[in-house]
Amino acid sequence: MEGARPTGATAARYQPACPTREACVYSSCYCEENIWKLCEYIKTHAQCPLEECYAVFISNEKKMIPIWKQQARPGNGPVIWDYHVVLLHTSSGGQSFIYDLDTVLPFPCPFHTYVEDALKSDDDIHPQFRSYERQKVISPFSFLDFLFTVHPKLCFQQTFLPCVFLDSKMNLDDFISMDPDVGWGAVYTLSEFVHRFSSKNC
Repeated sequence: MEGARPTGATAARYQPACPTREACVYSSCYCEENIWKLCEYIKTHAQCPLEECYAVFISNEKKMIPIWKQQARPGNGPVIWDYHVVLLHTSSGGQSFIYDLDTVLPFPCPFHTYVEDALKSDDDIHPQFRSYERQKVISPFSFLDFLFTVHPKLCFQQTFLPCVFLDSKMNLDDFISMDPDVGWGAVYTLSEFVHRFSSKNC
């Protein structure tokens, strides 16, 4: 069932890194701040080692990324984002799961399911988007310490990043950039990303 927790044998082996989707702090169109809050939760509650998690920025040079199975368009077609951010958990048990608060897929979603249904392969993507998709995988420690992107309305509501960030230079573009020499993290093509982070145990 879409939106459900992992079930069956997978659920028996996997301990989710954060609460249910409904219990997460969420605001539409602020994916980097939603994932920032997930990283903060994991760091505070220690349901799993924070070292097992990564913030993953998905974008390309054109800043036009098709992602399927999104709440903004849950049908067969993709949503074209300039960038999107998800949380990747690579558990000590060898399993990898994606946490995407904007998807209609399970939360968390098994890595291969998310790749196949949400990211798809070049064969499924319109030629103008092929071979451009990149994933920048960032340590949650760098993400928590260095992301300076605050929207005053959210800050006023005290739901996202600390208001002290209002005095800092916004550096979101450094995280979104798919230039490996800019900002933090390692940049992968989709095939490299799958090879590096695929679950070792299914």
